[in-house]
Amino acid sequence: MDLGISGRRAILLGSSRGLGRACAESLAREGVDLVINGRTASDVDEAVASIAASHQVSVRGVVGDSSTPEVHDALLAACEQPDIVLLNGEGPSPTPFSGLTDEMWQSALRQSLLGPLAFVQRVLPGMVERRFGRVVAISSAMVKSPNSVMSLSHGSRLGLTGVLKGISKDVVKHNVTINQILPERFDTARQEQMARAAMKFRGISYEQARADQIASIKAGRLGEARELGDAFAFLCSVQAGYISGQSLQMDGGSYEGVF
Repeated sequence: MDLGISGRRAILLGSSRGLGRACAESLAREGVDLVINGRTASDVDEAVASIAASHQVSVRGVVGDSSTPEVHDALLAACEQPDIVLLNGEGPSPTPFSGLTDEMWQSALRQSLLGPLAFVQRVLPGMVERRFGRVVAISSAMVKSPNSVMSLSHGSRLGLTGVLKGISKDVVKHNVTINQILPERFDTARQEQMARAAMKFRGISYEQARADQIASIKAGRLGEARELGDAFAFLCSVQAGYISGQSLQMDGGSYEGVF
């Protein structure tokens, strides 16, 4: 299927590795010019070089914390008028609720709520004016069954989901859509981190922690990053112009509810 977005421009926050990188790969395959972002220069450089070598698109890299105004400036200097924006970033470290501090809450809110919303404020007016825009945030499906160890991530990301839902109602009439992808367990470095955390908190082996991750998914496997990347690309397509304000749960069929 031709997604109708060849020649469009995308800024992808948190896209140098993992699920964000998969999103970049899927857009590049559709002919979208990219700005890749990540905190580590070597990761960004490798992603830019690899994608540019594999696809006939423009790929630029911006290194830094995407929740900061300085990096927002650099991203928009690399692409002044993006048609597509991915809101993604590394989640806060798993921490028991009893051990959380005010500083940790402030950091999580800046990283996963305030920073992404500040960037959306800057790009939405241009999208509305041009009458085309696709904003997709990668959030967390695990909010369906939260636990205290992940309360930092759940709190800030649920806030982002709620605010973006409200904004989506105002801009969809301008062909600007805002959606969420809620991944459960995908086989990325994040699940490696979560397995290490489980070893510490539960006193189990690495092999048991990984087996427990797989057992928690009805599909009997972890998701593949490319599966999420392709779903993201579809939400950015011209065919998805009537889908907005939605949360696409990608969890291998694990959620028990109907809605």
